[in-house]
Amino acid sequence: MIALHDISVSFDGQHVLNRINFSMKTGEFLYLVGPTGSGKSTLLRLLYMDLKPEHGYVRFEEFDSNTIKDRDIPYLRRRLGIVFQDFKLLEDRNIYDNVAFALHVTNTPGTEIRKRVLHLLADVGLSHKRSHRPHELSGGEQQRVVIARALVNSPVLLLADEPTGNLDPTASAEIVELLRKINMRGTAVLMATHNYEIVRKYPARIVQIKEGALQEVEIRK
Repeated sequence: MIALHDISVSFDGQHVLNRINFSMKTGEFLYLVGPTGSGKSTLLRLLYMDLKPEHGYVRFEEFDSNTIKDRDIPYLRRRLGIVFQDFKLLEDRNIYDNVAFALHVTNTPGTEIRKRVLHLLADVGLSHKRSHRPHELSGGEQQRVVIARALVNSPVLLLADEPTGNLDPTASAEIVELLRKINMRGTAVLMATHNYEIVRKYPARIVQIKEGALQEVEIRK
């Protein structure tokens, strides 16, 4: 489903990623680990083509970074769901409208929007708070809203960039359990994290970025 071939990216003359190769299968759950600033977010940006590599190419399904046109990038992103550490929820809208927003953008019929949004809010355990504003929710609840929003277009791949970074241990565990449940239904999940306790508790395939290189690793329990 994903292939990065001989990728290099640098900022201010310093390599963040240096000739890396990486692949991920359909339906896989994978951790991307490494310290803060190691390049995890950069790799995710390559996948949703917010950033193009200086060398090599990124391939996601039929999309290729060397040949994709700007007008086609929105179609690629509809195949992806993205979960950010800092939520990026719209404070002037309630939870229902935050999740529905992506569907309004794609001109989805109103009856389908309501059906899909209510189903997703139920799935993440927040139906009873659909009229609340983001600031009225806990951090863990806000992240569950973000996950519901990321799933609204039924993506084949969910990218989670440090989704537990601002959460306490209990809320973090709930978020990872939710991501694993989503994965068991068939959605691939790529979770970037520097929380090795989460990785030990919920084992899966692990790739690590260190000094610009990417390698598979095992985390000892």
